[in-house]
Amino acid sequence: MNIAILFGGSSFEHEISIVSAITMKKVLKKSTLTYIFVSPDREFYLVDTEKINSKLFSSGEYKKSKQLTLRKGGFFADGLFGSKAVDFDVALNLIHGRDGEDGKISSMMEFFNIPFISPRMEASSLSYNKLYTKFLAESLGVKTVAYEYLSKNDERKISMAYPVIIKPVRLGSSIGVSIVKEASKLDYALDVAFEFDTDVIVEPFIEGVKEFNQAGAYTDDWELSIVEEPQKEEFLDFEKKYMDFSRDSQVLAADITEELKAKIQESFKKIYDPLFKGSVMRCDFFVVKGEVLLNEINPIPGSMANYLFEDFEDMIKRLSKHLPKEQTIIVDYQYIHSIQSAKGKA
Repeated sequence: MNIAILFGGSSFEHEISIVSAITMKKVLKKSTLTYIFVSPDREFYLVDTEKINSKLFSSGEYKKSKQLTLRKGGFFADGLFGSKAVDFDVALNLIHGRDGEDGKISSMMEFFNIPFISPRMEASSLSYNKLYTKFLAESLGVKTVAYEYLSKNDERKISMAYPVIIKPVRLGSSIGVSIVKEASKLDYALDVAFEFDTDVIVEPFIEGVKEFNQAGAYTDDWELSIVEEPQKEEFLDFEKKYMDFSRDSQVLAADITEELKAKIQESFKKIYDPLFKGSVMRCDFFVVKGEVLLNEINPIPGSMANYLFEDFEDMIKRLSKHLPKEQTIIVDYQYIHSIQSAKGKA
């Protein structure tokens, strides 16, 4: 199978996307990979799979690669003797943050009729925004961590007891996130968060909380990963997550009861089906006093959370054969013809 890896984008998580994309070379060993880089100024480039490394992008050398255009049917390289389509079977969206997770790329893929693995537009819109994620989960009967919402122009007051954690609404990878242990530190934490976004979520910071990660997809049946209990320090910052995103070897399953595992997987399925069909996503859950609470949805997790699956590559192949398809709409202009006919009679 030939898989096109879409990565980069105009995003604060641009560099993490590059790390995830390079990791795929170690993970998708039986597949042919075609790398399509989206530059910070949103130009498409066909990057040589054999030459891909982080320096290629930090140095700007990627600009020597073939530039691509996107139109109906796929990506094309234009030359003196016309344009040539880039050959691949399915595109894997690995653009973290804006462009990739907010629905822009998904919308273009659907519009131009390109098969792709990624959350579709509606799923992207709801999971990219942490406030909308709360609304989605609550509507599905999945409990979430308590929260307050603040916009940049709001009065800087919260009613929640300290310590709290401040999160920009539209960012991942711990960018702009701060733990605030007393009221005197709130202003600074909000200043940091508002450098990256106009809106923030405030949640209680729960010391020593049990956290579990569940990834999965739906092909012709559920394909769920192991449940992982990440070993974290008090706060996993951007640098630690940057390294974490390059993982390519499987981790151990969490040592939990079958009952708790079933609760986590039940919550995951409620969120995934049907909105996230066609994607591999990961949900992060907290367990507080035996209750499973959704912390976050990762619509395009780092390195696609490959390290949580026993058979990631074959699952991707199966998923590529079970992608959602838009309804075919036939426009026959009957209504306009009937009006024209009526006017002719008049």
